[in-house]
Amino acid sequence: MTEGLATVAYIGATVLFILSLGGLSNPETARRGNLLGIVGMTIAVLATVFGPRVTPAGYAWIVGAMAVGAPIGLYAAKTVKMTQMPELVAAMHSLVGLAACLVGFASYVDTSTVFPTPAEKTIHEVEVYIGILIGAVTFSGSVIAFGKLSGRIGGKPLLLPARHWLNLAGLLIVIGFGREFLNAHDMGVGLTALLVMTVIALLFGVHMVMAIGGADMPVVVSMLNSYSGWAAAATGFMLSNDLLIVVGALVGSSGAILSYIMCRAMNRNFISVIAGGFGTGGGTTASAGGEQPAGEVQPISALETAELLREAKGVIIVPGYGMAVAQAQHTVCEITKLLRDKGVAVRFGIHPVAGRMPGHMNVLLAEAKVPYDIVLEMDEINEDFPDTDVAMVIGANDIVNPAAQEDPASPIAGMPVLEVWKARTSVVMKRSMASGYAGIDNPLFYKDNNRMLFGDAKKMLDEVLAALKG
Repeated sequence: MTEGLATVAYIGATVLFILSLGGLSNPETARRGNLLGIVGMTIAVLATVFGPRVTPAGYAWIVGAMAVGAPIGLYAAKTVKMTQMPELVAAMHSLVGLAACLVGFASYVDTSTVFPTPAEKTIHEVEVYIGILIGAVTFSGSVIAFGKLSGRIGGKPLLLPARHWLNLAGLLIVIGFGREFLNAHDMGVGLTALLVMTVIALLFGVHMVMAIGGADMPVVVSMLNSYSGWAAAATGFMLSNDLLIVVGALVGSSGAILSYIMCRAMNRNFISVIAGGFGTGGGTTASAGGEQPAGEVQPISALETAELLREAKGVIIVPGYGMAVAQAQHTVCEITKLLRDKGVAVRFGIHPVAGRMPGHMNVLLAEAKVPYDIVLEMDEINEDFPDTDVAMVIGANDIVNPAAQEDPASPIAGMPVLEVWKARTSVVMKRSMASGYAGIDNPLFYKDNNRMLFGDAKKMLDEVLAALKG
């Protein structure tokens, strides 16, 4: 394949990637967007493999790498559960960061590259240094995020003494060794500077994500998505690959925009998220410190819940991570269909940070074939709760916590939440009285119009469905 043909293929792939992002912005066009992205990536890979930069001697290495990587990817895609999608995304981000580091070191030690002027050599070395820096932070940060999201590492933030000064000291060392790297006339000295910077960047990635509480993990996922994009763009500069630069910039900028949207949804400042400190270990017992909400919990049975739903004219269902854990989305879809057949208006209210990553609940409901037109965002449905007979919360906690509006001293004060307590009756489905991922109590449980349906969401919903059919 000639250079010109490869360039045309890259342009076509870039257009497909842009169309893919556009398609993914809407549930109804998400499948098409995903398909366009697959086609674009296929064209990009083929154009690279058969392009002028790859010699026939390199085909064996490429085929070998694909023979190892493709089965692993297929296995992961087929076996991963929907509840494990956030940690899978974090794992994929870590691989992008690792690739950027490895490409950076390989590009630096490659003695076959000849630079016409010293300025071009300096520019290339800056690209290498920045690329490895971003890649190392992305790699280690994503590994820690994977651990937190999978439960291998606790959600409680690790706040070291003088942590901001530690970060500042690390930054100054990185800048100092960057100067040493650019002025190095010997490859050994340059590699030493690169290695020191890489170690500091890896430690910074660990420290940064460890300091972020569990309640902020959805923002971390989108933030690492942005980092992986910039790491890919840096790799593109190192390899003089226009496609990598454009695609990396697309991913980096879209991830940054998504992070901003997520922070707004949580009433959080992006810098405060990076600084950490919000959220404790997920699923802990309700806090013993501070004033406890007044009132008593009023339990309800599955049969009584079915009666409430049967007599209702309007129902809003609010899904959360508990629904994902119980894999209850298909039963929810059956209940929705049955109620709608009986003339009950059923809709879903989705909070932007429900679950462990952006769009988690939307994907689950789409998988269960819930109609797109009844799945509404928080801003679209919040004002309808006062006119709703039953608000049914399935495994959600922090996103329906009225303390965000009623308690100025609450850690989530000001965070936009779904106002389920304004419905005539709210039913909260939980296994226990444990707090949510933010580790704070929820006054909703004690309100006069709230009922608690305790137990596994799938089992309880199966009983509700059986009662509705009966």
